[in-house]
Amino acid sequence: MSEVRKIAVLRPNAVGDFVFALPALHALKHTYPDAEIVLLGKAWHADFRRGRPGPVDRVAVLPPVPGVGAPVDAACDPGAIERFVEAMRDERFDIALQMFGAGHYSNPFLLRFNARLSAGARADGAPLLERWVPYCEPNNRRLALLEIAGLVGAWPGPLPWPELAVTSADRLEAAHALPRLPDERLAVLQPGSTDPRRCWPAERFAQLGDWLVERGMRVAVNGSAGEAALVDAVVGQMRRPAVALAGTLGLGGLCGLLERTSLVVSNDTGPLHLALALGVPSVGIFWLTNLVEGMPLRQSGLRAALSLRTRCPVCGQDNVGVRCPHDDSFVADVGLERVQQLVLTLYRA
Repeated sequence: MSEVRKIAVLRPNAVGDFVFALPALHALKHTYPDAEIVLLGKAWHADFRRGRPGPVDRVAVLPPVPGVGAPVDAACDPGAIERFVEAMRDERFDIALQMFGAGHYSNPFLLRFNARLSAGARADGAPLLERWVPYCEPNNRRLALLEIAGLVGAWPGPLPWPELAVTSADRLEAAHALPRLPDERLAVLQPGSTDPRRCWPAERFAQLGDWLVERGMRVAVNGSAGEAALVDAVVGQMRRPAVALAGTLGLGGLCGLLERTSLVVSNDTGPLHLALALGVPSVGIFWLTNLVEGMPLRQSGLRAALSLRTRCPVCGQDNVGVRCPHDDSFVADVGLERVQQLVLTLYRA
């Protein structure tokens, strides 16, 4: 398109989903370098972007919208939604891209902005955009979003490396939480996940942590404040010293810590994908289709420990495409020795 001044990207997701969108965002900035890219996201996006170079120029924080960043049956403020839509119309976007789901709720919401051109994904029954690609699952999220960017002529060009910028504030926060030691070789373990079925057992992380310390590495166990009990369980079961970082670091501080990390071992969760975007050698513990969805475009820095389990260990129900009510781990089948072997292919202490 010619004379593109402003591009809206609708993607009010979590951390990993933002990382999945980075190749598409970089492609948009590469193709339309003079356009302002506005991410329609959440408050954490605005906080994280502040002072951070990158393809996103500005964040417009969405209010809770049913089916668009909030549950379909969520109680939302209609007045706040209308004010947001009016503000987006006043932006006079040249391009509005739907990068949030199948389009049943996000497509009609995006169309209300009256952009010159709307494009995105669409499942059967979802409203039409001017340009669209079929929404399908499972798929590689990064490639799917690049395909959406391609609908408006965006060409990726050379993907920046690392994909994500680290700021001096990030480094200061990380240094305050965990001062750097001379000749430090740091390994970060990430035992949590928003989906407990993706969690490798805590005792396995503890055994791995001891093994890493015995090979001369400093081990830090990271997690959110809500994962403090899990982080403490890992550190408490270790025989060797480790640092517990639950709730200690903000997202920027975590980037500052990951930048100086030699190795990450993590479940399939946001910090793993941050590490991959920062070029940190990582072992990811994945369940089946999650590896398809989360595989990075640069694959040399990731070693995947994969569980092929499809049936719930409690009720036996197949969980491909559906979900039973149980939260028991689907990746407990991944053995400690397998993860150790993958670590050695990435980092020989």
